[in-house]
Amino acid sequence: MNSAATAAPATQAASSAASFENDGNADKPRPLVLVTGLSGAGHSTALRALEDLGYEAVDNLPLALLDASESFDRPMAVGIDSRTRGFSAEALLERVGHLRKETALRVSLVFLTCSDDVLQRRYTETRRRHPLARKAPIAEGIRQERLMLDRLRERADLVIDSTDLVIADLKRLMQGHFALDRQPGLAISVMSFSYRYGLPREADLVFDVRFLGNPHYHPPLRPLTGRDGEIASYIERDPAFEPYFSRLTDLLLPLLPGYEREGKSYLTLAVGCTGGRHRSVFVAERLAAWLAGQGRQVDLRHRDIDRGGDAE
Repeated sequence: MNSAATAAPATQAASSAASFENDGNADKPRPLVLVTGLSGAGHSTALRALEDLGYEAVDNLPLALLDASESFDRPMAVGIDSRTRGFSAEALLERVGHLRKETALRVSLVFLTCSDDVLQRRYTETRRRHPLARKAPIAEGIRQERLMLDRLRERADLVIDSTDLVIADLKRLMQGHFALDRQPGLAISVMSFSYRYGLPREADLVFDVRFLGNPHYHPPLRPLTGRDGEIASYIERDPAFEPYFSRLTDLLLPLLPGYEREGKSYLTLAVGCTGGRHRSVFVAERLAAWLAGQGRQVDLRHRDIDRGGDAE
């Protein structure tokens, strides 16, 4: 996630701005997404994803130019981090505060973070130097940058931990939160996962279905997945399933409009079992279908379905 981002061509940016206005958004605040965070955490990938969504993307904009709010006359994504001339967390937060007073803009501050060991591995693999570790070990540069950016993380509208994300995952998150053509209301991502490979860091709510009977221990079912009818029938026969699923949907019914009232635009629901292949996949499929039946915007993915069986 470390390759450099490039600004969108002028013709593409003009087309995106025209499309945004032609869709009835001419009188609405223009989106301005400010992307910051730890070096190596996916900053450039996030900017490219926003560029693909129709934003004009500019990386490493000097802080002094961020005050020129009249320049943001179309949906824009701006990268600002510790490489930026005149950068400090306090200076960036001050400018964000000024921009948020502009009624013509809708400003979002996105902070990208990552675990120290993954950041060190990314820098080692790419042989790039950390911007704060020119004459020091990479670990020291990461430590200094965390301290420098701590206040930004606290004040960010969205924090994304890219430790376990592949590029496609980060792009999906950016699309869920910032797509220019997204429909009004809460967009929901439902994912299944294996506890063996860790909790999904992007999840807002996590549901554990390891209490359900495990198809893995029935050899004819073992090679199948939760998408197969035989697995569905097996889990549906479990007397614990229907009461659980009914209570799960009863829980979500009042929560979803509550999130919308608080201004949340994107929600990730994660369903986990031991291997991420049978029980979690089936329940995630059922949950996504139920949400779609409620008129919700839903996307569904199975993080670990191809990584192994659902064994204890």
